Amino acid sequence: MANQQVSDPQESLGQAMSKTELFLENNGRKFSYIILAVLAIAAVIYGYRALISQPRAEKAAEMIAEAQLRFEAENPDFELALTGDANGAGFLNVIEQYGSTPSGNLAKHYAGICYLRKGDWANAAKYLAQYSAVKGLAGALINAQNLGLQGDVAVEQGNYAAAVKFYEKAVKAADNNMTAPTYLRKAGLAERAAGNAPAATAYFERIIREYPASMEAQEAEKLLGKNK
Repeated sequence: MANQQVSDPQESLGQAMSKTELFLENNGRKFSYIILAVLAIAAVIYGYRALISQPRAEKAAEMIAEAQLRFEAENPDFELALTGDANGAGFLNVIEQYGSTPSGNLAKHYAGICYLRKGDWANAAKYLAQYSAVKGLAGALINAQNLGLQGDVAVEQGNYAAAVKFYEKAVKAADNNMTAPTYLRKAGLAERAAGNAPAATAYFERIIREYPASMEAQEAEKLLGKNK
């Protein structure tokens, strides 16, 4: 048999290292460009957050606080809360200037409520629909309220089928003893207004069955009596 040459492990390792060095030498400039590009992107993201995004969010929070004062006043002026004046911004100002911020998103919800209180169903539906659902426990309650208010607008417009769908979504958004029974009751009332007594009965019975400790349970029993 012919003698087989057995490669020296140290020699093989040296060859591999030489190939690596050669590869890096030939492609080092490309890697440098890639690394610089990654660092540049990271710097832009950080700079955007630090110099643009965060200051915008802070300014939006200041503006919406001014509008909320008008909205939550003992005798609220919903028109002033919407449009603002020389003494403070309104929800529409926040939306126009900082609509993409968290405060801008919340301002859309508030604007919808203001229009609802003013009886402007079209604008109420428009702004409530522009609100984007947010995460967290507090967010879930606002998400549910938003959907419930859209249901209220649909009721005012005589669209009971749409109202029921919104109320169902509101229940799912925040399924608890405080809010869910309220939206189920509204769904039942919408079904009753539409002349669908069996569906209304099912909603009232669901409140009693699933949320017996809620304040709405007693009201549901009364509504069942009226529904017969």
